[in-house]
Amino acid sequence: MPTRQDYLAPMTEPTTVQADVHLHPGREKGLLRGHPWVFSGAIHRIEVEDVPPAPGDWVRVLTSRGASMGWGHWGAGSIAVRLITDGTREIPPDAAWWNQRLAACLDVRNSIGITADEHTTAFRLVHGEGDGLSGLVVDWYDGVAVVQTHSHGMARVLPDIASGLRHVLGDALEAIVNKSEALLDKLPGHAPTSVPDGVFWSSDGAAPSFPRPVKEHGLLYAVDPLKGQKTGFFIDQRDSRRLLMEWVGKRTVLNAFSYTGGFSMAALQGGSPKVISLDASEPAIEAACHHAEINGFAERHEGIRGDVMEYLQASDVLPEVVVLDPPAYAKSRSSRHKAVQGYKRLNATALRKMPSGGLLWTFSCSQVVDAQLFEDTIVAAAVESGRQVRILRRLGQPGDHPTRAGHGEARYLKGLILHVA
Repeated sequence: MPTRQDYLAPMTEPTTVQADVHLHPGREKGLLRGHPWVFSGAIHRIEVEDVPPAPGDWVRVLTSRGASMGWGHWGAGSIAVRLITDGTREIPPDAAWWNQRLAACLDVRNSIGITADEHTTAFRLVHGEGDGLSGLVVDWYDGVAVVQTHSHGMARVLPDIASGLRHVLGDALEAIVNKSEALLDKLPGHAPTSVPDGVFWSSDGAAPSFPRPVKEHGLLYAVDPLKGQKTGFFIDQRDSRRLLMEWVGKRTVLNAFSYTGGFSMAALQGGSPKVISLDASEPAIEAACHHAEINGFAERHEGIRGDVMEYLQASDVLPEVVVLDPPAYAKSRSSRHKAVQGYKRLNATALRKMPSGGLLWTFSCSQVVDAQLFEDTIVAAAVESGRQVRILRRLGQPGDHPTRAGHGEARYLKGLILHVA
């Protein structure tokens, strides 16, 4: 297989651009509160020795008075700089810096017991801005680290990231997988370099086989980072799945937008006599049925490929528990209103068909729809449906998906558990 050097020789050359980004007066306030983004409108001028910075170049951010706020990656869109270091560092991050920063990420997960849990072997090691590494996500699947770079800058420092992961994880690390191409293709500006998706490094020089078995709360899942959505599994719903396992009792369950059946397996493990996994993707339903089989739940599980709204509208009465975990309805502020209307329609349709005493678990992963707006939307859906609801629990991201104080945008996952009267 190609070596790290084969993939990355063009990326290891140091940048020749050393740019200082000077802010307008007062525009450092957000950075001082912990927000890691510099928007283009905050920039007064860019000081360069030669050519302007290209997407992914390291730049230094300075206040209007010349005080350093730190080094960050230059971008080509409204987010002009993703700040990575604080103002005490005189040069851009080197390999030693990456070793220290990734070790700090692992220490946080160790401190809350995630990495030592033999019943759960998948977790998020790096969560972008929440870990001070804007543009970088790393998920751990029992020996395999799956990297997603959401910025040109992070893509260009992938060699240092990979080296840092090897340093921090040691012999536990069998392989590093890069899954970033689709993300980088959507970014504004031209990426000077790119790394193909696939196995980036492995301990024995051979590509690991996928799907890969991992565990969550003792349940088995077959995860394929290369073919699956995101990094292969929706790790961010781990805590909510555990709660469903504890609360479901003997209730029947509809898991809509089921993907590979995470909520379905949790409900079955919790004692549900019947669970339906519903998704528009045939491969997702096949995976959910496979997970039911390998966990011994096949007789109590049914997989249905279909459109969720059509299924809800055609149903006379829904099961006692309904899980609505749709993909993001809004990717930008311009589509937020349409997304809110979509959430309202979806939830109102489900509420009309739910039995009295039922539980609706409803979620939004749209970053631009904040928690209050989402809750207001669900309340409006309840009013429209004519049902009385109680909010039993507000849900969010688990501890390995931290949010940085001062950066509210990082709280992308919102959920509510509703009791339907």
